[in-house]
Amino acid sequence: PALSVFDGLLRKAIEHITNSSLTDAQWLQASLPIRDGGLGVRRVSSLALPAFLASAASTVSLQDAILANCQLSDCPFFSQYCQNWSSAFGLLPDPIPSKQSFWDHPGVQLDRATVEASFTSPFHRACFLAAASRHSGDWLFALPIASCGLKLDDEAVRVSVGLRLGLKLCEPHQCQCGAQVDVHGLHSFVCKQASGRSARHHALNDVVARAFSAAGTPVTKEPAGLCRTDGKRPDGLSLIPWQAGKPVVWDVTVICTTAVSYIDHSAREAGAAAEIAATRKTAKYSNLAAQYSFCPVAVETHGPLNEEARQLLCDVGRRVAASSGDDREVSFLFQRISVVVQRFNSVLLHNSFLVDDQPE
Repeated sequence: PALSVFDGLLRKAIEHITNSSLTDAQWLQASLPIRDGGLGVRRVSSLALPAFLASAASTVSLQDAILANCQLSDCPFFSQYCQNWSSAFGLLPDPIPSKQSFWDHPGVQLDRATVEASFTSPFHRACFLAAASRHSGDWLFALPIASCGLKLDDEAVRVSVGLRLGLKLCEPHQCQCGAQVDVHGLHSFVCKQASGRSARHHALNDVVARAFSAAGTPVTKEPAGLCRTDGKRPDGLSLIPWQAGKPVVWDVTVICTTAVSYIDHSAREAGAAAEIAATRKTAKYSNLAAQYSFCPVAVETHGPLNEEARQLLCDVGRRVAASSGDDREVSFLFQRISVVVQRFNSVLLHNSFLVDDQPE
């Protein structure tokens, strides 16, 4: 019974730290692993059984050596807990697995199914699918090192958690452009008059350009002479061939996962908004295909990236790792991008607030 009490304290702590109010379904989602759309703050009531069974099963040989003729199967606790697990998730294989992931995975999937069954709107389903997509939760893995630009302030953490769990972010209000902003802050992430949009774009492009440079590939941003049909230039160009004898050209864009024009697609498939934006970018730069390898880098406000961008960034990260000798460079690159996106989500939300500068 103490497990539930501990979980209650853990839930209150998360609500206090993130300045959020969680429903039972949102708390259940928060307790899921990060790769399954949660915050990675696991409930001890869900971990207790898998942890005990994995520990007991992995020490069988040691117990047999110490206790001689006593067998693990003679332990009433182990037998009972194995039966409890089997009743919930099916028969056990022989030999009994010793990895905790085996015992834990079915419970995680059951909790995830419970969370998904609680959704009543495309908005919450889109938020969850985005949260469970690859790299969308990389900001949660980043070490909060301020000198590396990886530290989020308290408000950025609150907004990031709110977007991930589909929480209320603000009171309904009128944006500085005159449009209405709902409790989820939707309009603030698509408002074309927000000053943070340009800064966000430049910050993301800087991360990509610096990664190329760290990989030993000289680049130039907004290269002159490379224009699409409407006269706009791409965000960057490698000055030496990147692949198959062609320099790479990239262009960064950020789209809102839950925008009205994307919500139906996002509620069906994670990263759908990013893929739509990437396809649109590719079409606009189709005139460069003969001489350059073009790659759109489309990132959603909730974290997902388009597949081409993931492949490009993985390739860049591997080349950086080859130079630095640190195999974690790919992860670090995705974490930097994820942190930038989440930081500017908070900036854009606050751009929508009207500030009364008149003294009383």
